[in-house]
Amino acid sequence: MQTPITAIKENIAKVLVGQETVTDLLLTALISGGHVLVEDVPGMGKTVMARALSRSISAKFGRVQFTPDLLPSDVTGLNFFDQQQSEFVFQPGPVFCNILLADEINRATPRTQSSLLECMAEGTVTVDGVTRELPPPFFVIATQNPVETLGTYPLPEAQLDRFLMRISMAPPTPEQEVAILERFRAAEPLAELQPVCTQEEILALQRQSREVFVHKVMMGYIASLSQASRAMKGVELGISPRGTLALLRACQSYALIQGRDFVTPEDVKAVAVPVIAHRLDLSGVTGTAGQKKAAEDLLNSVTVPTEDWGQR
Repeated sequence: MQTPITAIKENIAKVLVGQETVTDLLLTALISGGHVLVEDVPGMGKTVMARALSRSISAKFGRVQFTPDLLPSDVTGLNFFDQQQSEFVFQPGPVFCNILLADEINRATPRTQSSLLECMAEGTVTVDGVTRELPPPFFVIATQNPVETLGTYPLPEAQLDRFLMRISMAPPTPEQEVAILERFRAAEPLAELQPVCTQEEILALQRQSREVFVHKVMMGYIASLSQASRAMKGVELGISPRGTLALLRACQSYALIQGRDFVTPEDVKAVAVPVIAHRLDLSGVTGTAGQKKAAEDLLNSVTVPTEDWGQR
C-alpha cells in the first residue's frame, strides 16, 4: 500500500530530476513543522520544487517576490476602510496560505523580513493589535541567491534560526540534464500534477513524527553535538537549545520518511549539516561553504554511540 510520503515523493519526481535527497529534506522540514531556506543560484528549480510540493498536497500556495520596496503589509495583509460597510476590513496578505514561497527574501529590508518572524514561529499574524491564525499546515520555503549580494540585506541570526534547514539543490549530471530536456521538450509536467495527499494527512504525519522513538543514548549524542559546537575552535556562537530541539525533530521526521519508528545515527548524519550549518557563527569566516565545513567537522569530532536503537 502506497503511503502519503511515497506518493508525494513520486509526484515531485515527475517534475524534478535527480533531486531525491533534497525532496527528502524538504519533506522532513514539512513534517517537522519547520521551514526551509533554499540558497542557490537562479534556474536550479527552487520555484518549481515549491509549486510541485503544493500541488502534490492539495494545499493553497502563496508567493511573495521580495524587493527593497516591499512593505510588511504586502506580506501579512492590512486593514482598509470599506466605504460600503463604513468600517475597517482586513485584507489578508499572501502569507495566509499553506505553502509560502518567499522568493529572494534577502532583497527586502530587515523590517519586511521580520514580518515573517511571527508567522514562522507562532503560525499567527498580528495586524493593528488583532492576532489571526494561519491555516495549518503552514510551511515557508524562502530562497536567496548566494552570488548576487549587491543591494541585499543578509538575514540576521535570529531569523536564520527560525529556519529548520538551509539546503541547496545539487546540479544535474549530464544524464539527468538530458532527462530534463526530454521531459520538458513538449510538455509541462508541473501543470499536469494532481494532488496525492490531503492537508489532514500532512497534519497526521506531523503528529506521528513526534511519536518516533529516540533512544536516551541517541538524545545524549544529539546534545553532545550541540555542546561540542559551543566549544569548537573558530566558532563564536554554537547551536542554541532551540537548534538542538530542531535537530531532534528533524531526525524524528527523517526516520519516519525512511519508514522507521525509531531514530538511528544515520538519520542524524543525514539531516545534521542542513540543520546545524546556518546556526554556526564563525569568527573570521563568512559564507555557506565555511559553515558547512564546520558542521561536517563537528559531526566527525563527536563519537557515534552504538546501541540497539529500536529497543525501548
